[in-house]
Amino acid sequence: MGISERPRALVFGEVAEMYESARPGYAPRLAPVVLEYAALGGLGAVEFGAGTGKATLGFAERGVALLCVEPDPRMAEVLRRRTAGHPLVRVEVESFERWRPAEGYGLLLAATCWHWFDRALRWDLAHAALAPGGTLALCWNVLRVRDEEVHARLAEVDRRFGTAASPHAELVRPQGELPGSWDSGQWPAAECRADGRFTGLREIRLREETRYDTRTYLNYLSTVSYYRLLPERRRVRLFEALAEVVDGHGGTLAFELATDLFLARKR
Repeated sequence: MGISERPRALVFGEVAEMYESARPGYAPRLAPVVLEYAALGGLGAVEFGAGTGKATLGFAERGVALLCVEPDPRMAEVLRRRTAGHPLVRVEVESFERWRPAEGYGLLLAATCWHWFDRALRWDLAHAALAPGGTLALCWNVLRVRDEEVHARLAEVDRRFGTAASPHAELVRPQGELPGSWDSGQWPAAECRADGRFTGLREIRLREETRYDTRTYLNYLSTVSYYRLLPERRRVRLFEALAEVVDGHGGTLAFELATDLFLARKR
């Protein structure tokens, strides 16, 4: 059996609680760096694809008036619970493509989700949502297993199970310079320059380190869209083989984690 046909962008809600507990957060400096660049000056912010609030809380804790737009009601329910103590945060269940702004925002944030939005519409929609001079902030996390030998063994498990796109190999890269989000088709700089309605482009990398034990790592992989679309029996067998590799390495993996941040202003 091959990959499921259900929409890849909406599989995260199937494991919303696991997504919240196992996915790494963004670099603690993300919100301060974005807010220093944005200089909101009393304007509100909107976050698209807010998920369970992995990026949201850093802004909410700094008193930002934030509208979170999330298409999956299961993810939105976790987000509401996590932001319950922040009265300036509102949550709306809607897709980016169908949502229409009631005001011009000083900041539009999208964390690891810009690539899910309709390429034909996303720059128009972002431009319409922002006030003149408003900031577009897009970010992604990049992971790399620090041990090159373990990386190779994990990637080999993927190949053995015929995961053609080998998402694991994308997540855990060999030693050397940590690759960037700009290595993939996700990075927005070229499109933004071609669009011409934004200026002040900045590209920033925020580095961190993290560790996962076997169970937490498998939970993390269970939230990766490609793995979610695998038939359950195949995914179980694949994860058992991956667990053997991690357990054989002492049951813990050390990762380098980078939050890659793209900033631009509406002209």
